[in-house]
Amino acid sequence: MRDHPRFVSIGASLRSSLIQNPSFRRRLFFLLLIPIVSAIACGKRLPPLPPLERVQQRTELLSGVQRGDEVILSWPAPLRNAPSSSVQSIRRIDVYRLAEKPSAPLPLTEEEFAARSTLIGSVTEDQIWSAKDTLTYTDKLQLAGQPTRLRYAIRYVNSAGQRAAFSNFLLIEPAARIAQPPKLLSTEVAESGITLTWEPPAANIDGSVPVNLLGYNVYRLDNSQTEVSSTPLNTAGLVSGTQFVDKNFKFGQDYKYLLRSVSLGTEGAQVESLNSNMLAVSPRDIFKPSAPAAITIVGAPGRLSIFFPANPEPDVAGYNIYRSTDPDLPKDRWAKLNSTLLTKTTFQDQNVESGKKYYYDLTAVDQAGNVSSPSEVVSEIVP
Repeated sequence: MRDHPRFVSIGASLRSSLIQNPSFRRRLFFLLLIPIVSAIACGKRLPPLPPLERVQQRTELLSGVQRGDEVILSWPAPLRNAPSSSVQSIRRIDVYRLAEKPSAPLPLTEEEFAARSTLIGSVTEDQIWSAKDTLTYTDKLQLAGQPTRLRYAIRYVNSAGQRAAFSNFLLIEPAARIAQPPKLLSTEVAESGITLTWEPPAANIDGSVPVNLLGYNVYRLDNSQTEVSSTPLNTAGLVSGTQFVDKNFKFGQDYKYLLRSVSLGTEGAQVESLNSNMLAVSPRDIFKPSAPAAITIVGAPGRLSIFFPANPEPDVAGYNIYRSTDPDLPKDRWAKLNSTLLTKTTFQDQNVESGKKYYYDLTAVDQAGNVSSPSEVVSEIVP
C-alpha cells in the first residue's frame, strides 16, 4: 500500500521542525515525558521488603576434655528467642570431627575442614531448648593406640536448613592408656566427717597394665545439683590413697559421692577416668556432745556463782543445770534450774540458804537435740 499523501506531508513537516527549531524539540521531549511520569506516579506502591534474615553467627567458645575413652565437648547454648518459623531459630547443632596425625600442620581453612571432616552427630532441637546455659556432646572414642590428633568443630543449622560457619577448632590428642574408674565401696558417717573407701582400678581402659595412675579426684552432689561440679572436694591435690574424709558437710543434707581416677595424658596433661559408681549418704546427727568439764563454784552471801568453759563442739546450742541437796538422790529427781537452754557459761543461783550445801551438775545440748552425759558433780556451801 502506498503512503497516504497527507501523512507523508505531516511527516516531512515534523522532520523539518526538529531539524530547524531547537525550542520545538524541547517542547516535544517534555510532552512525551509527561505520560511516562504520570504512569509512574499513578502506579501502585509495593509493600516494603522484610529485612534479610541470616542464620545465627557461629560460636567461638567450643571447648572439650578427654575423660576415659570419651571426649566431652561443651559450648554456650545459643540464643533461643527467635520464633520457630524464623531462619534465626536454631533447629540442631551438627558436630564434626577430623582425625589427623599429630605432626599435621595446625592451620586449616574451613573449606579444607568441611571437605575432610566427618559429621559424627547432632544436638537436637529438644536438647537445645531444654538446656540451661551450656550444651554438651559426648564423642565415644575407639582408641587404637596410634597417636592421633582430633580436630572438632560445630555449626548451627536453622529452620530453613541453612548452616552457619564452623565454630572455632578444638584440638585434642587423646591418650589410650587411661586408668579405669575406681570402685567406691563404702561410706562411714562420723561426727567429724564422712569417710569414703574405694578399690583401685585393676587396668587401663585398653586393658593394659600397669595402671597409669596419678591419684584420684572425689566429687559430691547435693540436692541442688543435677551435674557434677568441675571442682573436686580434694582441692589441695590428688588423693593418693584409697580413703578420703569429707569434713565439709552438714547433717540433715543428702549427698551423692563418686570418684575418678587420674592418669598421665598426652604432653603431661592430667586425664580423668569415667565416673565410678555413685553412693548416696544421708548423714544424721546422732552424736551427743561431750560432758561439760572444769566447773567451778564461787560462794557469796545469798548466792552461788557457777562458771564453766564452753564445750568444744561447734554445734552446741546450750546447757542445762541441775541441783540437789542430796548427792545420792537419783538424777532424774534433781531440780532443773533453767527454763530455757543456758547459752552463757556462767549461772547465778540466788535461791539458796546460808550454811546449806548444794550439789550441781550440767549437760550440754546440741542443735539436733542430742544431750551429753552429765558433768561431774560439784558442790559448795553458801556463806
